[in-house]
Amino acid sequence: MPISAEAQSQIETILGHRFSDPALIACALTHASFATVRTDSNERLELLGDSILGFIVCEHLFARYPEADEGTLTKLKSYLVSRAKCAEYSAHLGLSPLIIVGKGFAGSALPISIAGSCLEALIAALYLDAGLDAARAFVLRTVEPHVESAYRTGHQMNFKSVLQQVAQAMSAGVPVYCVVDQQGPDHSKAFAVRAELGERAFEPQWGLTKKSAEQAAALAALRELGLAEGDEPEVRIRFDRLASAAQASADASVADTSAGGASPSTVRSASDS
Repeated sequence: MPISAEAQSQIETILGHRFSDPALIACALTHASFATVRTDSNERLELLGDSILGFIVCEHLFARYPEADEGTLTKLKSYLVSRAKCAEYSAHLGLSPLIIVGKGFAGSALPISIAGSCLEALIAALYLDAGLDAARAFVLRTVEPHVESAYRTGHQMNFKSVLQQVAQAMSAGVPVYCVVDQQGPDHSKAFAVRAELGERAFEPQWGLTKKSAEQAAALAALRELGLAEGDEPEVRIRFDRLASAAQASADASVADTSAGGASPSTVRSASDS
């Protein structure tokens, strides 16, 4: 169905492109509940737009975070292109009032699946009308404000995982977490855990569980290596400093060996990140 000139203008303003084929906009906005024929709905465009969105975001993350491994990039990309996140982008852009739905949705809030699907369909429409560069510009303008906070949050939730990545990059083996003290009754113990990386041991940290103490110990190790800065929840991981940290760690190990230092015997638990 054709759309109003006002709706077309709003979409073109949102996408930053004047369409040569406005029928693409109408199709992208039409939910299957309204379309008489299913192929007249936005489902086909949604399928294409989902792939285009995923490609653009993955390409961007690959270039932006050269130090991140495949697992980190996969999780970050999946989060940024998730249906819930697409619905959030859609709401921020003001798309929901423009979506054409059947009478069954009258007077009710649209499910996030419909709002997210519409965004993906519009990305496909933009791609078909103006090409990949236009689609990329819109996607990055929409997604980029969320990228750094998502990346930072993903890391701060698992500092053990970050320390393991650092250990691999430094060829320092697997991080080991040692329980060096515990206090309190059995039903309410607190634990002090020290992280060890190669021959280097870091300051122990306390936690109400072994897992929380290990996370705190991993963060302490990252701080001591100069790879973490800022206070929680705004901790920033500095992989750009990894080369100098590796050299400093090697120097510290040599100095410790020369001095005849040795780590005391402790209870060890392998990293289970």
